[in-house]
Amino acid sequence: MSDGPLIRFEHFLEQFPELELPMTFTEETVRAISRETPPLSPRVIDQFILPVEPGMADELTEFVACLRLPEADEYAGVVYWRADLAQYHYTLVTFNPNTQELIDRMVIAGTSYDGAEVLQSQAVLTEALVIYQVSGQSGGGDYDYQAASSTARRFQIAESGKIVEL
Repeated sequence: MSDGPLIRFEHFLEQFPELELPMTFTEETVRAISRETPPLSPRVIDQFILPVEPGMADELTEFVACLRLPEADEYAGVVYWRADLAQYHYTLVTFNPNTQELIDRMVIAGTSYDGAEVLQSQAVLTEALVIYQVSGQSGGGDYDYQAASSTARRFQIAESGKIVEL
């Protein structure tokens, strides 16, 4: 953890832009957002993001603040992008605004390569806070994505901040 005083939760939330919904999360989305959004500081990442991330982050791991959800009474929500070797993901996280404790977390879109298959997911987050997610996989090497093998799922962010499948 970085030295220095703790960062206020409000300051963490302010790092995330308030963008208009609906928003689509694809490979291109982070490029457009990162041109407009300053990088997250290591202290913000250490204090708020790494505690909710599974697995380790190293010096090659990159995070980009993508979106702050509209204000809600029961939760504060953000979407960030994480890039590691052979994978990147957009993650939606909701926190209790009073205690800053994690309410829920879900990878909503991204790409992973495990050495044999590429798994890609794209998502749309609507004004009603419904997440439409489509995922598909293909073998390594030549891109041979098959639409018939893709899956579509729907989720919604409940008033409690929980992410529930519809």
